[in-house]
Amino acid sequence: MNNTKEFVVKKFKDLSLHELYEILKTRAEIFVVEQDCVYQDLDDKDQDAIHVFSWNESGRISSCLRVFWKDEKDGIAQIGRVVTLEHGTGLGGRLLHKGVELAVETLRAKKIYLEAQQYAIGYYGKEGFEVVSEPFLEDGILHVKMERN
Repeated sequence: MNNTKEFVVKKFKDLSLHELYEILKTRAEIFVVEQDCVYQDLDDKDQDAIHVFSWNESGRISSCLRVFWKDEKDGIAQIGRVVTLEHGTGLGGRLLHKGVELAVETLRAKKIYLEAQQYAIGYYGKEGFEVVSEPFLEDGILHVKMERN
């Protein structure tokens, strides 16, 4: 499934309550429950973000991410909260590609920044991201900073 209708793209203010609930539910399922990591997901960045997400046949949000300005003055966008419920289907790669496309074409970002869990370096590398930091602990999980020009 690789068509333009696969992903929904909305600013926070345009999300329905149902969409917001499902996005938060999916993020909690993976980041908190599956990864056994207690952390503060609600960080006041969702309100300024553009959200990209997809639905599955069961009525669940099967993938989501958010794109927002890290430093608008310098043209640096940030991608974060990248998550998929369906592993090994290519959905994650298509989701990330859509997020990069949004940062480049809609925001006109000069650079895209993200903080990746260390095990996912290869996933982000496929979309042109390069590691720009030593590994660091974030909420008990090793992460690295990555950038794409």
